[in-house]
Amino acid sequence: MSDYLVNLGKNSAARGVLGRIGVPLPQELRRADGPFAARPLDGRLAWSFGDGLGVDLSALLSGLGATSDDSPDVIVLDASDATGADGLRVLYEQLGPRVRGLARNGRLVVLGRPADACETLEHAVAQDGLDGFVRSVAKELGRRGSTAHLVSVAPGAEGHLEGVLRFLLSDHSAYVTGQPFALRPTLDATPFTAAPLSGKTVLVTGAARGIGAATARRLAIEGAQVLLVDREDSKEELDAVAEEVGGVALCADVTAEDTPTRLAAKAEELGGIHGVVHNAGVTRDRTLGRMSDAEWDLVLQVNLGAILRMQATLNDGPLRDGGRVVLLSSTVGIAGNVGQTNYAATKAAMVGLSRRLADDLAPRGIGVYAVAPGFIETRMTAAIPFATREGARRLNNLSQGGLPQDVAEAITFLCTPLASGLSGGVLRVCGGQLLGA
Repeated sequence: MSDYLVNLGKNSAARGVLGRIGVPLPQELRRADGPFAARPLDGRLAWSFGDGLGVDLSALLSGLGATSDDSPDVIVLDASDATGADGLRVLYEQLGPRVRGLARNGRLVVLGRPADACETLEHAVAQDGLDGFVRSVAKELGRRGSTAHLVSVAPGAEGHLEGVLRFLLSDHSAYVTGQPFALRPTLDATPFTAAPLSGKTVLVTGAARGIGAATARRLAIEGAQVLLVDREDSKEELDAVAEEVGGVALCADVTAEDTPTRLAAKAEELGGIHGVVHNAGVTRDRTLGRMSDAEWDLVLQVNLGAILRMQATLNDGPLRDGGRVVLLSSTVGIAGNVGQTNYAATKAAMVGLSRRLADDLAPRGIGVYAVAPGFIETRMTAAIPFATREGARRLNNLSQGGLPQDVAEAITFLCTPLASGLSGGVLRVCGGQLLGA
């Protein structure tokens, strides 16, 4: 669904006139078109500072295609050795003079250490302070379509930094901002390769339309064979997407008793699976006091019970070592929402499941992550009353809704070796939601 304010903002004259009377327009986001590139920063200007992690940031950014400059499109600041109040002054001294000149659709990444890896109280609290700083500066930069993130690098995980920077500094992350990422050394880091999912099969549930269909398309661009799953009543749409991406369609109700074994059997036919995207979900909204048994039970069984059963069966059979599992959560599960107690419970459970499964599957080199979309422009949100829809669109750093493509980009990133240092967390694709997330 088209956003009329974003479209109006493409007109420089309209942007200037409305800006002078105090009506800022959302910045059109520069989104990627195509696969992850070997040099995602070609043509971009970058500035970096700090060496607390022992990483040559200038060389890393140059390897991604960037050219060093003091008026950049991309800023990376290593504040991992900042200690106490005086140490945090590096944020003010180094970033203050430069964020004003950061280009539209620019990128800022601050690097730190996890507090539990710090030897002194002063170091730990300063590192914790980076999170609040980054969330705040992301709000300041959002009006220009620019983003900011914190990447906390555990000792021994420095080799994973390039992979996550490839995503966060590129146009593939256009609608992701204000987020903390914790890199862990539990999985092996691998160098970038084109078509990183070539020869691998990824299972996507709820794949007939919306985010699921966009994810299937995006995974295929990176070389994956996609096993697409949706209900029988979506067969026509499911078959069309499967034909488009060269994938395999399987009609199944995720709540059916035999679905886990059917999925496992089909996955084994395809040589096993290397990724699972639990995207299928439903809503049945009503305030708790008026909610029926059927409305509660359907949401809990589709959004949680079915996932637990399917994942348990996949773990025991076709999910290969070194694979990835992505769980679709929601900012509603983090912040809550009136009339969605059933839905919020299941989406909060996905965040918890990400943490638990990550620990359980780590010995097999399997990474697990949750993705929590905010307001995404889909057929479902198009049916929301105009005033409510407009409020949901504007209440984030970027003042606009996201697209299914934005969620698909995040899911695909998490399914590739670029995300090898990430497991057990949640990535919010919400434009930096202003309230509750």
